[in-house]
Amino acid sequence: MLGEQISEGQGKRTGRRVVATDPHLKVEVSFEEMTKLLGADGLNIGTYISYPKPGGSLHGEGEGVFASLDGEMAAWRAIGVGQFGPDGSVRYRGTLSFNTLSQKLIRLNSMAGMFEFDVDAQGNTRSKIWGGK
Repeated sequence: MLGEQISEGQGKRTGRRVVATDPHLKVEVSFEEMTKLLGADGLNIGTYISYPKPGGSLHGEGEGVFASLDGEMAAWRAIGVGQFGPDGSVRYRGTLSFNTLSQKLIRLNSMAGMFEFDVDAQGNTRSKIWGGK
């Protein structure tokens, strides 16, 4: 069971760069999304590194921060597995952990998050997070 949906966002990939080619290709991707997290509207920014795995899937690890419109903040770290779509899109599924001092967002500290993160061929992003204890 995934638990309650705690977040939904959409935005844009803001950058890509190759950070290594040896011993294997690693690509860094950054994004920004307007996001609702625990009912608070804000901006979620993040960066992740991905690399291909045998069989055609991708390994991804990232981190970022959510900042609500009223100044509350929560940092996150994530790990997941991705797949390329036939049209150049990428779909990731995985887990994440939050860290915050915000009293409005404090329950994030005791949640394990499960996420969906999709990037279409034009660089548009969509994300959803479910939280459980």
